[in-house]
Amino acid sequence: MTDLELVDLAFTMLERSYVPYSHFPVGAALLCSDGTVFTGCNVENAAYGSTICAERTALVKAISEGHQDGFVRLAVVGNSVDYCWPCGACRQMLYEFAPNLELLVAREDRTFVKLPLGDLLPHGFGPKSLN
Repeated sequence: MTDLELVDLAFTMLERSYVPYSHFPVGAALLCSDGTVFTGCNVENAAYGSTICAERTALVKAISEGHQDGFVRLAVVGNSVDYCWPCGACRQMLYEFAPNLELLVAREDRTFVKLPLGDLLPHGFGPKSLN
C-alpha cells in the first residue's frame, strides 16, 4: 500500500468519528507488515478523560485481532489547516508496540509529512526501559 493510499484510507474514517464536544474528527490507518490495515477514529466522551484517539483505536483494534508487532506505518489525518500530530498519550502507546513506526501526518488538503515516531518521542520509554 502506498503512503497516499494509507492517508486516503485514514480520511475515510473522519465521517465515523464521534466528536460532539470538540467537533474535531481524526482518522487513522495502521499498516502491518503482512499488509493488513486497521483503521480508527476518535471517540469522545462527556467524561473527557475517557475519550480515545483515532491512533489508539486503530492500535487497539490491531492488538485485539492478534497483531502485537509488525507495525510499519500509521497515517493520522484531521480536518485542519495544520498537520494532525498525535498527542502524547498516542505517542507513548505507539512506542510500546512499534518504536520504529513511520508516521504519515496529514492536514485537510491531504498533504502530509513522513517521519519516524522517534522524532516525535525521542528517548521514549518502552518495554526495554524496564530491564
